[in-house]
Amino acid sequence: MAKKLVIKVTAGTDAPERCSQAFTVASVAAASGVEVSLWLTGESAWFALPGRAAEFALPHAAPLPDLIEAIRAGGTITLCTQCAARRGIEQKDVLEGVRIAGAQVFVSEIMKDDVQALVY
Repeated sequence: MAKKLVIKVTAGTDAPERCSQAFTVASVAAASGVEVSLWLTGESAWFALPGRAAEFALPHAAPLPDLIEAIRAGGTITLCTQCAARRGIEQKDVLEGVRIAGAQVFVSEIMKDDVQALVY
């Protein structure tokens, strides 16, 4: 069984069900004791900003701010460097504990034997 789960979420408000699924899987894994690394790319990049997750609503889904807190408590959240730059987001703008990193770090994380990677 994988000791670490790396999830790349590309969807945001443009695909709310896919977005919610990624955050839900990440938070459940973190709550289960799995080391989680959630990568925010594409439209999900906006959720690295304070207050943005509170604007997201999907019927019958857990609130995104709660899921983010669960992930931060048991893992890491990374905002894609290029995605941040395209949206004018800088490190000073993001939620506490969110890092900005690029493809080299992502590849380094997923190329280990004990890692499972998912893309949403």
